[in-house]
Amino acid sequence: MQKNLAVSSSPHLRDRASTQRIMQEVCLALAPAGIAGIILYGANAAMLIAASVITCVLAEFLYQKAAKEKTTIGDWSAVVTGLLLAYNLPANAPVWLAVVGGIIAIVLVKQIFGGIGSNFMNPALTARAILFVSWSSLMSTYPQTNYAVDAVSSATPLALLGAGTVPADMSLWNLMIGNCGGVLGETCKLAIIAGGLYMLVRGIIDWRIPVTFIGTVFVCYLLKDGAQMAVYQIFAGGLMLGAFFMATDYATSPVTGIGKIIFGVGCGILLFVIRAFASYPEGCSFAILFMNVVTPMIDKFTTPKPFGEVKTHA
Repeated sequence: MQKNLAVSSSPHLRDRASTQRIMQEVCLALAPAGIAGIILYGANAAMLIAASVITCVLAEFLYQKAAKEKTTIGDWSAVVTGLLLAYNLPANAPVWLAVVGGIIAIVLVKQIFGGIGSNFMNPALTARAILFVSWSSLMSTYPQTNYAVDAVSSATPLALLGAGTVPADMSLWNLMIGNCGGVLGETCKLAIIAGGLYMLVRGIIDWRIPVTFIGTVFVCYLLKDGAQMAVYQIFAGGLMLGAFFMATDYATSPVTGIGKIIFGVGCGILLFVIRAFASYPEGCSFAILFMNVVTPMIDKFTTPKPFGEVKTHA
């Protein structure tokens, strides 16, 4: 009885089989974006995905062996981290960048803090932020797609939208199919939306974070620059990938319904502020990471009080 009533940190899963099933479904949901990235950018994209996933799995295995801990690579969480890290890299990045990022994500961010469910920031996003600060030129150079017909350019759509107007040659369809500049896994919005809807239907993620995140960005730009800019801003950059696949991470997002709404709105406001008023055109990673840090405070103030609780006075 005591074991059944034990309370632990999220993710609140019954056993390893539950974790494994959820992570496998996330991998399945991420597959369309990965396939689209390989079609759009070619062999180097496939190499980056493979290198990132293999590094993350191997780093977790070797760290746990060295620390004499139980090996958990069978839960597939390292595979998910590897996929998300690869999707946040430019498709022309050198393979060693994915290897370094995988080691940072698994060892520095995940395992040192206790493994799955104990990290306080998203491992893939933290690794991306560190790589961006360390090798900014490699992380901000984007290739053109393999079928660049009437494409925007190798510059990211967000960089082109930075002037406050939508360029005449920017097609919303190109943004949807990924025929534009950007990182490996964020450009094809149709693939990301398909994966996100799959997770919503399957109950893998809660609707509150992605809907409030995307909705807040839309409303902010609607009030600032009008409807056209608002639409383009939600389909440009990493907002869709971040809202569906990274902001919803179990360990680094709130557990209560109202907490998830606060988290999503906070991510949206921060993303809007960074995009609209800072020199950096993206900001999705940093918005999510900041809200990861304040998640414990959100949980503290939104978790319902136990019925009949009596405060004790010192």
